Amino acid sequence: MVVVMGLRAVLFDLGGTLIRTAHPADIIRRILGKHGIERSVEEIALAHKFAEENTPLEDYGLPYYEFWIKWNRRIFDRLGVKDENDFLARVLVDEWWDNAGIEVYPDAEGALIRLRGSEFKVGIITNAFKKDIEEILKRVEMPIKFNVFVGIDSVKKPKPSPEIFLHAIRMLGIRPNEAVYIGDDPEKDYIGATNAGLRAILVDRSLAYMDRKNMIKVRNLNEALDLILESL
Repeated sequence: MVVVMGLRAVLFDLGGTLIRTAHPADIIRRILGKHGIERSVEEIALAHKFAEENTPLEDYGLPYYEFWIKWNRRIFDRLGVKDENDFLARVLVDEWWDNAGIEVYPDAEGALIRLRGSEFKVGIITNAFKKDIEEILKRVEMPIKFNVFVGIDSVKKPKPSPEIFLHAIRMLGIRPNEAVYIGDDPEKDYIGATNAGLRAILVDRSLAYMDRKNMIKVRNLNEALDLILESL
C-alpha cells in the first residue's frame, strides 16, 4: 500500500474527485426547460451517453466552442430537438456551469488543506477544457494554489490517454513515478495514470469498486492523504 517513497507531486481528477456537480442529464434538462423544451432525464442521459461514445478522437483538437456545440448537436439529434438546434447548442455551453450546482467535496477541502503546507507540487488533470477548469474555479473556493492544470485541449486527447498525464509531468519537471494521481474512475483515472507510469489511488466513496482487488482504493480523500503522508 505504500505510495510515498520518492513522491514529489500529488495530482487530482476534478469532477467526481475534488468537486461534485449535478448529473449532466439534470443540467441539460434544467437548461432546456428554461427554453420551453421538455425531455425526461432518462432520455437525456441516453442521448448524453451516445454523444460521449460517438465523439471521434480528432474532435478533441477542436476549439472550445466548436467542440461543445458539435457535442450538444449530437445530443439534440438523439432527442429529436430540431428547432433552434444551433442556438440551443451554444446556450447549453454558455449556461452550463451556472446550472451545474458545483460543490467541493468536504473531504477534498480537508485533504487540500493538509497538502497546503507540504513540499508536494499539486495539480489537476481532467477531461475538461482549460476554460471549463477556469469556470469551475471561479465558482468554488479551493484552499490551495495549484501548480498545474491540464485539460483535454492541452494535448488534444482525453484520459485514459497517457499523453494527458505525461503533459502534466513535463510541466512539473518531474518523472512519472514521482507523482501520484487520485481519481474516481478505474479506467480513465487509475489505469490511465498507471499506464503512463504514475502511481495511482482510486477514490471509491460509494464502494462501487470493491471487486477491483489489484487497485489501491480509499473511501475518501483524507484516507488518500493518510496513505501519502504516513511515511513522511
